[in-house]
Amino acid sequence: MEILRKPLLTEKVTQLTEKLNRYAFIVDPRANKIQIKTAIEAMYGVNITAVNTMRYVGKLKSRNTKAGPVSGRAATVKKAIITLKDGETIDFYSNI
Repeated sequence: MEILRKPLLTEKVTQLTEKLNRYAFIVDPRANKIQIKTAIEAMYGVNITAVNTMRYVGKLKSRNTKAGPVSGRAATVKKAIITLKDGETIDFYSNI
């Protein structure tokens, strides 16, 4: 199971990183906090003090086409916000 999907790099997460040493990731919805913690520690080689998770249900989307209205739903997402020990960082841009 691929636990980590991608890191979140938004303005809000950047502020969390600068002030509180927290990073955000989009993770597999089936993953629990222990699996997320071990995956991030193994991938980035850092020590994690806390893992907070949240689930977002996808929005309903609809649009009108020539064939009539089409409705669907955006993907459901699970986010994980991790807190690192003081003095540790994750560099997402090192492998570009």
